[in-house]
Amino acid sequence: MAARKKVAKAAPKKSAVKPKTKPADIPSVAKPLFEKILIANRGEIACRVIRTCKRLGIKTVAVYSEADADALHVRQADEKVLIGPAPSAQSYLQIDKIVAACKKTGAQAVHPGYGFLSEKQEFQKALAKAGIVFIGPDALAIHAMGDKIESKKLAQKAGVSTVPGYLAAIPNADQAVKIAQKIGYPVMIKASAGGGGKGMRIAFNDAECHEGFGSATNEAKASFADDRVFIEKYIEEPRHIEIQLIADGHGNCLYLWERECSIQRRHQKVIEEAPSPFLDAKTRKAMGEQAVALAKAVKYKSAGTVEFIVDKNRKFYFLEMNTRLQVEHPVTELITSLDLVELMIRVAAGEKLPLAQKDVKLEGWAVEARLYAEDPYRNFLPSTGRLVKYREPKPGPDVRVDTGVYEGGEISMFYDPMIAKLCTYGKTRIDAIERMRRALDEFYVRGVSHNVPFLAALMAHPRFHEGRLTTNFIAEEFKGGFTVEHLPPDDPAMLAALAAVAEQIRAARVGKMDDSWVVMLNRKPIALTMMSSESDIKVTIGDRQLAIETSWTPGEPLLRALVDLKAIVVQVDAVGSGWRLIHEGGQAEALVLTPRQAELYALMPVKAAPDTSKFLLSPMPGLLASVAVSEGQEIKAGEALAVVEAMKMENVLRAVRDGTVKTLHAKAGDSLRVDQKIIEFA
Repeated sequence: MAARKKVAKAAPKKSAVKPKTKPADIPSVAKPLFEKILIANRGEIACRVIRTCKRLGIKTVAVYSEADADALHVRQADEKVLIGPAPSAQSYLQIDKIVAACKKTGAQAVHPGYGFLSEKQEFQKALAKAGIVFIGPDALAIHAMGDKIESKKLAQKAGVSTVPGYLAAIPNADQAVKIAQKIGYPVMIKASAGGGGKGMRIAFNDAECHEGFGSATNEAKASFADDRVFIEKYIEEPRHIEIQLIADGHGNCLYLWERECSIQRRHQKVIEEAPSPFLDAKTRKAMGEQAVALAKAVKYKSAGTVEFIVDKNRKFYFLEMNTRLQVEHPVTELITSLDLVELMIRVAAGEKLPLAQKDVKLEGWAVEARLYAEDPYRNFLPSTGRLVKYREPKPGPDVRVDTGVYEGGEISMFYDPMIAKLCTYGKTRIDAIERMRRALDEFYVRGVSHNVPFLAALMAHPRFHEGRLTTNFIAEEFKGGFTVEHLPPDDPAMLAALAAVAEQIRAARVGKMDDSWVVMLNRKPIALTMMSSESDIKVTIGDRQLAIETSWTPGEPLLRALVDLKAIVVQVDAVGSGWRLIHEGGQAEALVLTPRQAELYALMPVKAAPDTSKFLLSPMPGLLASVAVSEGQEIKAGEALAVVEAMKMENVLRAVRDGTVKTLHAKAGDSLRVDQKIIEFA
């Protein structure tokens, strides 16, 4: 078969939405609100704040740790200041160093982002004492609403419905068990100064409560330098829905609709959307007005979020107020056409809000997916290392990527493993979901494990499409964890055809082409024939014929094609003499062979995997925080063996079967690499 010199290029699919306006329909002033702002944060949120500052003509200062010397936010800022070693407690949590950086650079204001010092009243007070503006609420509001225990007490006084619980700090695990018994299981153990899912445990019995108290207090102390925890009733089948607020210093407070954040894993949000598919207009209004009333009770100003738990009857209970910008704020920006960072800056500069409640738009639908450096096939364990390849989907009116990384950069073990936030917009919820599915196909990341396959599985799940969400969604739908079986190829024949097309294009370079191939797709043979013309390639598989058009060339990470006039994007990696294809999160190994090669291949033995059943291996790089057993000790299935700390999270490693400890290969305090031996069993 003659080689084709050119193959028709797949036409890009047109956006289903009209081009949106700039992020905020607010007139920018000629004179900057501040001349220079320091961002007391790192990663994607620091880059996000820098983006708005540049549009407003405001210079920016980045602070960074030694581990972040080459970070993206450092590269994007106008100035940079080193504030300490890699651990957050010695750098990003050092108030004195950040105040000194402001004085050194002449920064007039500080945006704290989220996490770190964003909800520390001591930080706001220190800045105020130095004459520096804090782009956020006053210390009084941070104290009243930022502390989960105090905010619940205040909410109760204001007549706001709250979840039953014990709102005082609990001194020890035995007392926690007694309180839990009185409230009634299940209960939620929560860090008073917590956030981001850290310092939280669900307990269904006394044993889980006792153990959960210890883990929650340890995580709380490590993450927030505050080990206080409280207990409240855990409402089963709940939805997590939050109200975005923006308030100024002149008594004006608006609610910017809601966000549905029910898709969570280990209390960490994974998928967020705006608006919620569950709320009706009456409930939406009631929640918004209640959130505003609560904020006004503490004279709140700046952006903030009031979080509610909502039951199946749309009865809602106050959970907490986050006195900062939320990770998921982009979905609110997409449906309102507002820039929350700009509004925060304007409020901090003393301006009144430029709009009233009646002016707040609610147009279309937006979905956000959080891309993390973690391995979904290994219980979502963190993954660190270099981003060898990193290509984002092309941004546009229906796709937004917020990130703090770049190709060649590092995912550090010292911080949150987020790679990026991927947001999509559509006229309807289904439009936004379908655009997300295509965007995930276009997000190409290599060098670290990531959760794109899991996100793709969520986007394709029928229950998610129907909007039947609860915070238990992932636990219920992915019992036993996430596996490759959750993402079987929807169309193996199509993937086999595209693998053959890729092989044909590669073979054409050296003039070794054929008409008949056998594609070993995940070791299963699929026979096909090919016929090429100037306009397309026709692939015949059994009684099915596929017309394929593509301009792909070897080396390109994304194979874009029209398959029977439908736009398809497949990630392709050359692996030895074969291909790895990734589509809609699913992965397939393809080896394209001639019929004779396929006959010989069938005779090849399959290499057996090494037996590691006698070892406890570290599933991630991290610190071995503790070892709970000793040599010669008999153990039972389910018993805790060791705790590995990574990304500020404690991971308890348990025995999978009964046995006896033969040798300890590591001790508490050791730094571990992936698959390093910790314990050997007899």
